[in-house]
Amino acid sequence: MTKQTALYAQHEALGASFLDFGGWQMPLKYRSELDEHHTVRRAAGLFDLSHMGEVLVSGPQSADFLNYALVSNLAVVAIGKAKYSLICNAEGGVIDDLIVYRLAEERFLVVPNAGNADSVAVQLRIRADGFDVAVEDQSEETALIAVQGPTAEAILLAMAAPEAAASITGLRYYAAVEVELAGLPVLLARTGYTGEDGFEIFIGGPFAVRLWNAAMEAGREHGLMPCGLASRDSLRLEAGMPLYGHELGLDTNPFEAGLGPVVSLKKTEDFVGRSVLEPLKGQEPGRRLVGLRGSGRRSARAGYDVVVDGSAVGTVTSGLPSPTLGYPVALAYVEASLAVPGTDVSVDLRGKPEPFTVVETPFYRRQK
Repeated sequence: MTKQTALYAQHEALGASFLDFGGWQMPLKYRSELDEHHTVRRAAGLFDLSHMGEVLVSGPQSADFLNYALVSNLAVVAIGKAKYSLICNAEGGVIDDLIVYRLAEERFLVVPNAGNADSVAVQLRIRADGFDVAVEDQSEETALIAVQGPTAEAILLAMAAPEAAASITGLRYYAAVEVELAGLPVLLARTGYTGEDGFEIFIGGPFAVRLWNAAMEAGREHGLMPCGLASRDSLRLEAGMPLYGHELGLDTNPFEAGLGPVVSLKKTEDFVGRSVLEPLKGQEPGRRLVGLRGSGRRSARAGYDVVVDGSAVGTVTSGLPSPTLGYPVALAYVEASLAVPGTDVSVDLRGKPEPFTVVETPFYRRQK
């Protein structure tokens, strides 16, 4: 049985189309997904991300524990800052990619993806053995709402008291602060998955409806519209951001996914997967994740073969026609020798080769 977020009734009232995502009934779209995509690029979109996980790690050895459990160096993260990281298995495969916020000296918030939230919480509990820490899965009682787009900051300011304005405008990328919005205490983070400026708001589930309605009202004059997972996917692909189950998985190691810098081999602690990952540092992987730009109108899709001279040399992991750029874009794993920008390849679109060129990602960069 699929779960519903605290905002399910709001989505229904707005006419959302739903899909099962990670065991949750989530809004796919409310109107045209193309319209929602452009809304985020031009104004702001309001997203319900309450299907994401929230795992609180606290205790005297929190930093040491996370340095063992995850591949990054979390001990050096300053209070109020965040770091993108990975949790890997002993073979170096990616269990999930996640964001870790340092809330206090001995308190961290780990945010895994929806489909992996339970398994990440389980893994953290298992790995906590022998450490003086508490691992508390708060996913069920926490709601997460995102405001993404050029007018996001103005919308947040409209929801906050004047004395909170400096906390919002001064919040840097990959940082978080506790403030009040619409009179409600929240953890406000300036992160995102769309390539735009934006905020993610953590709040207790019982208060999610009040916060959502307040955001809708405050955003009315700033072009804010509710947006679903379809536009979120096209936005993240334009921004070159990986999606677990497509670009990342147990059969993927961080180096071939272009996430080598996330793996800290300078930290002294052992970590799960280190014995496998450390020898890979500095080696050329057999395949690399690359961006592909289409020369024609037809789009590559996940699972399609990348072809050179009639032979398969890789696989598309995500692809679509870019609404912002006006041409097809895709992410794909290809043989490392072909991962040079400017390399021409083809994608087998159901028996018909379509020309693509290897390009640097992200495909889209916002104007700052």
